[in-house]
Amino acid sequence: MSLVELIAQADERGLAASGLACLDRCVPLLGGDDELLRPLWASLADPSGTDDWADRLEQVRDKVDDSGAAELADDEAVLLTRRMLAATPADCSAGGMRVWADACSVASLQIHRMLDLVDDEASSVDARREGRTEGMSPLVAAELRRQITVLELLAGHGPAGVRSALEVCTEGRRILRAVVSRRARGRV
Repeated sequence: MSLVELIAQADERGLAASGLACLDRCVPLLGGDDELLRPLWASLADPSGTDDWADRLEQVRDKVDDSGAAELADDEAVLLTRRMLAATPADCSAGGMRVWADACSVASLQIHRMLDLVDDEASSVDARREGRTEGMSPLVAAELRRQITVLELLAGHGPAGVRSALEVCTEGRRILRAVVSRRARGRV
C-alpha cells in the first residue's frame, strides 16, 4: 500500500503520530533537543485520548521559539520544519490532522531530498509517496520507509503502537542530526 493510501485510511491518532513523527525527525534543524516533542508523544500514547494535546503543543512551540537556530534561519529546510510546527493543529480531529499529516509527509520528504548528497531521480516527492521508488536517493528512501512504518504501527496497534513509532522516529532523527552536523562542518 502506498503512503498516500495509508494516510487516507488512518484514524486521528495515526494521523497525529504520522505528522508528529515527520516533525520529530526534523527537530535537529530547529536546534531542539531530542526530548522537545516528548509531551506530544505522551499525549498520543494515552489510551483515554488527546485532551491535553493543545496545551502540550503550546509548550512545545514556546520551547522552539526560545531555542531557535538563528544561524540557519534562512535555510529552506529549517523554514519547512518551522512551517510543520506552526501548522500543527491544536484540535486532533481527523480532518485537520489528515491535512497536516499529509503536508508534513511532503515537507519531510522534501527536507530529506534537499539534504541528501545523492540526487533523487523523481521530479517531485509525490511520485515516491504514490509508490514509484525507482532511482530514489538513500535518505529519501529511508524517510519514506519510516513514514510507512509509523502509519502501519498505529493502524495495527492503536495507542500501543506509539512507543514503537517513537523508536522508528528516534532512529531517523539520529540520522538527520548526523547529516545536519556534516552539512554544518561543510559550511565552515
